[in-house]
Amino acid sequence: MIDDALKRYMPASDVHPPTIHDAMTYSLFAGGKRLRPILTIASSETVGGGTDSILPFACAIELIHTYSLIHDDLPAMDDDDYRRGVLTNHKVYGEAAAILAGDALLTEAFRLMTDANVISALPPGAVLDVINNVAAAAGSSGMVGGQIVDLESEEKAVDLSCVEYIHTRKTGALIIASVTTGAKLGGGTEEEVRSLSAYGEAIGLAFQIVDDILNVEGEEKLLGKSVGSDADRGKATYPGVLGLDGSKKRAQELIDKAVDVLGRFDEQADPLRMIAKYIGDRKG
Repeated sequence: MIDDALKRYMPASDVHPPTIHDAMTYSLFAGGKRLRPILTIASSETVGGGTDSILPFACAIELIHTYSLIHDDLPAMDDDDYRRGVLTNHKVYGEAAAILAGDALLTEAFRLMTDANVISALPPGAVLDVINNVAAAAGSSGMVGGQIVDLESEEKAVDLSCVEYIHTRKTGALIIASVTTGAKLGGGTEEEVRSLSAYGEAIGLAFQIVDDILNVEGEEKLLGKSVGSDADRGKATYPGVLGLDGSKKRAQELIDKAVDVLGRFDEQADPLRMIAKYIGDRKG
C-alpha cells in the first residue's frame, strides 16, 4: 500500500528533468522496511483513526528518511558504497545529483503534506501541528543535529550521554514523529499521544542500538551494507561505550518499556507491539 502510494505521489522518472527524478526514484525504491510510514499508519489505527487520509503523511516521512540516507552515504559524510544491498545514490548518479536528489525528496515531503487535495479531510490545526513536529524532527534540533554531532564525535572518546544524544536525534526523532503523526491525525487524545510518543522514543533508541550491535556482529548479506564500518571510522556507538552485552541489555529494556507503554491500548495496538519485538530481534 505504501509503495503504491509513493509511486502515485512521485514524479515519473521520465518527467523532465529526468535525471533528478530517476535519482530520487532509485533510492526511494531500492528496498527498505518502510518502518516509519508503517508506524504512522499503525499509530493512527491504534487510536481508532483511518488509513487513507494518513497515507500522504506516512509517505512524506519516508521521503525525508530516504533523503537522509542519500546524504548520509555521501563521501563527505559516511562515504558508503552500498545501501540495502545496492550501490548508493552517489555511486550511480554522482555526488552532485545525489545531493540534489536528497534536497528534492525533502522538499517534496513538505509539498505533499501541504497539498490541499490530500489534507482537505483533516483538521487544519492538527495538520499544522504535525508538519511543525516533522520539521523539528528533521532539522537541527533533530536528525540533522544528531548527524553533525555524530560526525564531530568520530575518533574521539565519548560518554554515554553523547552517544544517546546522537541516537535519539539522528534516528529516534523521526521515528517519534512517525508515531505521533499517526496518533494526532488519527484523532488520539492528548494522553494517547503522550503514551505513543513514549513508545516511539523507546523503539527509536532501541532501533539504533540494535543497528550498532549489527554493525559489530551482523551479517553483511542481511544488512545490505558493510559490517565493522563504525569501528573503522571511530563512530560513537553503544557497543563502544557499554560493550555488546551491555548494549543488548539496554536494547531489550527499551523494547520491554515500549510494550509496557502500550498497555492502555487494546488489540488495535498489536501491530505496534509486534514492531517493537521485531526491532529487538531484527538481523538486517
